[in-house]
Amino acid sequence: MKFFRNILNSRSDSDGNFFVQIQKILGFQPKKKSLYKKAFTHRSMNKRDVEGTPINYERLEFVGDAMLSSVVATHLFNEAPRGDEGYLTKMRSKIVSREHLNELGKELNLIDLVESKIPKSNFGSNIHGNLFEALVGAIFLDLGYAYCERFIFNRVIIPHVDIERLEGKVISYKSLLIEWCQKEKKTFSYNVYEDTGKDELKHFSVKLYIDNKVIAKARATSKKKAEEKASKRAFFAFQAKISRTK
Repeated sequence: MKFFRNILNSRSDSDGNFFVQIQKILGFQPKKKSLYKKAFTHRSMNKRDVEGTPINYERLEFVGDAMLSSVVATHLFNEAPRGDEGYLTKMRSKIVSREHLNELGKELNLIDLVESKIPKSNFGSNIHGNLFEALVGAIFLDLGYAYCERFIFNRVIIPHVDIERLEGKVISYKSLLIEWCQKEKKTFSYNVYEDTGKDELKHFSVKLYIDNKVIAKARATSKKKAEEKASKRAFFAFQAKISRTK
């Protein structure tokens, strides 16, 4: 009996610490606590409810993504009255980019709260942004739009959104480089190949050709990251020329 009591007490202590941390992050009291546990449960736990529905943060990510886009879009609409649809879309993309969401998740140390059978050191960088989106989704489903909006303003918009600074921020060097190549009628291609070597994680290498010449090389843990890294190097190689054609 004492053994079971100790187990129950340890679970209670663990949950208590979890919700103390959640309340500190939110700045207000959560109601449906099960939503927040789900927001930090990785699919590797293989948890299911009584109806057999998976319990993990992936569906909450979807809701959180929509809420971030909605709140940020409304803020930009109000703060940039002269911006057309294209401008507003680009600015929203910069604010809710995967890179920025990962930074927000790291800032809040959300990975410390995740329940997973995978060692935290094995997660990619996107886990931070995924957890941030899931947390936003949980807030909305728990307390509604007003609380969700308040959280996004306090954690995203007020500390991080400077419209003038964001106007000059590049969110995709690959898109920028391709746009310039098309405008200047230059041929381009990305030659990507697997290059694991002695690394435990799979790596990819890429050679970026412009007008049949290798302009940049890069290596990363995904094809997309490798292409973006090579594009960034090529962008700085051609920066003066690209700036003149803007």
